[in-house]
Amino acid sequence: MTDYVLEAELREDLGKAHTRRLRRAGKLPGIIYGGDKPDLPITLDYNEVAKIMLRDEAFYTSMLEVKVKGKRGKNTVLLKDTQWDSIYDTPMHLDFFRVAGSDSVTVSVPVHPINVEDCPGVKAGGQLSVIRHELEITCRADAIPDNVEIDCVAFELDQIVHIDDINLPDGMEVEHDVNFTILSIVEPKHAAEPEATEEVADEAVADEAAKDSSEGDKAE
Repeated sequence: MTDYVLEAELREDLGKAHTRRLRRAGKLPGIIYGGDKPDLPITLDYNEVAKIMLRDEAFYTSMLEVKVKGKRGKNTVLLKDTQWDSIYDTPMHLDFFRVAGSDSVTVSVPVHPINVEDCPGVKAGGQLSVIRHELEITCRADAIPDNVEIDCVAFELDQIVHIDDINLPDGMEVEHDVNFTILSIVEPKHAAEPEATEEVADEAVADEAAKDSSEGDKAE
């Protein structure tokens, strides 16, 4: 079962000039590959796809169904790569990879801390600092989560949470050689106390006065 269905057409003409014409016509070029089948250059409706990409974070990690008009039929895929315009930050080209639900895939999914308001470390005045905003997980294609939730309900002040501290759902793995940090609860950096600031200022004035006096003695 797929979460999104996209309508596409086969792209007969290739090349940069043709893709520029497609974009001007409101089309988004892409390609479907993998699965021991021929590559399929396609075009999609730009507005339809861009709207989903901006609205739904899950689109990037969900199984998709791309219906190519004609005899090409349905293709169950994952969005493998997106080429973005460097100036306008809009999608320019999409790469889709054919998958079956039972296939093992590796994808990046966002990290979502939960119960932050109930975290003892936060209640004690600490701040949540997320070090890894995404995790590269391996799981079945039909079991990709929208995100990896990390429950902060028991984290204390100055606690550092590593990947080995996280209980991942069955069938999901994060391959790693180093027990890397995901997040921490840290004390906020406080501004200098007013008394200390005034003391530093007084010392600076005194030093400047002493310097002027010394220069005056030398002049005499």
